[in-house]
Amino acid sequence: MGVSFIRAILVFLLLIVSLRIMGKRQLGELEPLELVVAVLISNLASQPLQDTGTPLLYGIIPVLTLLCCQLIISGVSVKHGRFRRLVSGKPSILIDNGVIVQSEMKKCRISMDELYVELRINGITDISTVRHAILETDGTLSVLPYAKFSPATPEQLNVSAPDNGLPVTVVSEGRIMSDNLRLLGRDEKWVKNQLARRGVDSFRDVYIMTVDGAGKIYFAEKERKK
Repeated sequence: MGVSFIRAILVFLLLIVSLRIMGKRQLGELEPLELVVAVLISNLASQPLQDTGTPLLYGIIPVLTLLCCQLIISGVSVKHGRFRRLVSGKPSILIDNGVIVQSEMKKCRISMDELYVELRINGITDISTVRHAILETDGTLSVLPYAKFSPATPEQLNVSAPDNGLPVTVVSEGRIMSDNLRLLGRDEKWVKNQLARRGVDSFRDVYIMTVDGAGKIYFAEKERKK
């Protein structure tokens, strides 16, 4: 039992380190190369966990080999566009200047229903407002509407928009974020005063509380148990 526990911890740590080395992009976007590596690594890592008679190195060495291959291929892809297109493919234009490119739709095996789903995910309900829709190599759809249907920016409206910066969490699920408070130049006494104004007695009753650079506070109290 103890051997299995230690082996599981070691493999887990190895996978975490591998994903960190592969880069943050791998966590949210999987191109063909990354998908193949992720599937193979998960399969190889599971073998020494299932069979304690298998030497742990039999799982670690293939994982490290795949990781090195992925890093080498990624490095070459950055420097050579043709090699990258060979490995990852290239984006497909599904809508070009408002016209659905039916040949690309067929080539990518995407139905109109699937296209409408992706457009709705991008906040588009009227396909006639779309100038370009591009299927990226990681499977996501980039949608570019016509300029007249794009949201107006403050600069275009000739108005000033305050930059309040990123909100900083000061209380999360009943816990004080001391480091964040110091970053804001605040203390627990200030938080207690803010809670008192909202009729809250304890930090434990707060689900989330954030403060941005302009001092704007977002506050949500924990739901009461019924």
